[in-house]
Amino acid sequence: KILIEGHSDERGTIEYNLALGDRRANAAREYLMSLGIDPQRIATISYGEEKPFDPGHSEDAWSKNRRGHFVLTTK
Repeated sequence: KILIEGHSDERGTIEYNLALGDRRANAAREYLMSLGIDPQRIATISYGEEKPFDPGHSEDAWSKNRRGHFVLTTK
């Protein structure tokens, strides 16, 4: 199974960033499904700005925080 975590940078409201993370994760899910991966094997979650990859407050840090993170699970 695959868990796709959607993340965003710190700019914007909490709700806005959660929505961005959700869209990012679901776009990656749709892509994997287009490659033939069974949708039952793919889960998504949005963390918004809650788990930054880079704690900085610059464009470089923000670009690293806007991401989809793939986690392979055994369940």
